[in-house]
Amino acid sequence: MQWLFDHKGNRYLDLFGGIVTVSVGHSHPKVNTALKDQIEMLWNIDTCSYMHPKLQEYAEKLASRMPGNLKCVLLTNSGSEANERAMMMARLYTKAYKIVTFRNAYHGASPSTMGLTALSTWAFPTPLRMGVVQAMNPDPFRGPWGGNQCRDSKSQPLRDCSCKGGSCLASVQYVEQFEDVLKHSCPKKIAGFFAEPIQGVGGSVQYPRGFMQKAYELVRERGGLCIADEVQTGFGRCGSHYWGFQNHDVIPDIVTMAKGIGNGFPIGAIVTTPGSLISVATQPCVSLKWCLSYHSLFCSEIAATLSQAEYSNTFGGNPLACSVGSAILDVSSLHNYTLPHPPFYPLTHPSTHPSTHPSIGN
Repeated sequence: MQWLFDHKGNRYLDLFGGIVTVSVGHSHPKVNTALKDQIEMLWNIDTCSYMHPKLQEYAEKLASRMPGNLKCVLLTNSGSEANERAMMMARLYTKAYKIVTFRNAYHGASPSTMGLTALSTWAFPTPLRMGVVQAMNPDPFRGPWGGNQCRDSKSQPLRDCSCKGGSCLASVQYVEQFEDVLKHSCPKKIAGFFAEPIQGVGGSVQYPRGFMQKAYELVRERGGLCIADEVQTGFGRCGSHYWGFQNHDVIPDIVTMAKGIGNGFPIGAIVTTPGSLISVATQPCVSLKWCLSYHSLFCSEIAATLSQAEYSNTFGGNPLACSVGSAILDVSSLHNYTLPHPPFYPLTHPSTHPSTHPSIGN
């Protein structure tokens, strides 16, 4: 079911997908069945005191979809919550405070994530950006540098580009600006760097070729963690890869996700890299201090920072959310959402090419 109807009965094909949230289609029968079956059995359980198989099954399945050593799963209720928790984990792990994001970024509208977000339309008149500094947005379309050869994408800005021989001059200039922020606005050691692989709320902004690799390198030189916000780009949304950061040929230290992870059901997650592995099955939950083990498949050095104080999540990893999330992963595997697909019609057809519409510039 992909049709939506307004109050007058007009029918619409939902290309918006609930702000890139509906990842396998509205009311997918496999997802519906998984939710219905779990509702009939068990709605919720205190994951700090009891174990249920859906949690571990889902965490294992999600971890198997992650590249590299991203194998530690912490389940939340939303993307904002995942980003809040990732901010705190980065600061605890590095023992540093400053976090870098981009202007034009969106990472949530909760009290802390509003500081990561750099869009005036989402800024309330309250104290913002404690410990957060924003770097120039590396945008080849609206930024000072970039043109029609700067992206690894079929969508290119409609302005001339001076890049030649496979190298991107705009990328070099944006990297210089990024490094300038690290040099003049940050201490010698930073906590981390947040970035969406493609900026969503800010207008589907794609970065110039090679920029993200160099940014990750500069952040890690300063002891910071690299955090990929996959809330809008994950779960096959980008087409060629299952995760948006894979398009940049980088591996983050922490990945946050929501939206498409639940197809509209409230669920989010943080995935990070294991240090000392502690299996959920062998680590008894003897006190709240070990709740992390029940929200995670494994306890990592980064995630273990939460054991410094009591941590609990009433709904994170509940049976309903895990059942839905697991079914969504099954559906995406069945249909192989990362198979090469023909270019999206509006990007290639002459009638919809930006050059034929003065109001479209990118």
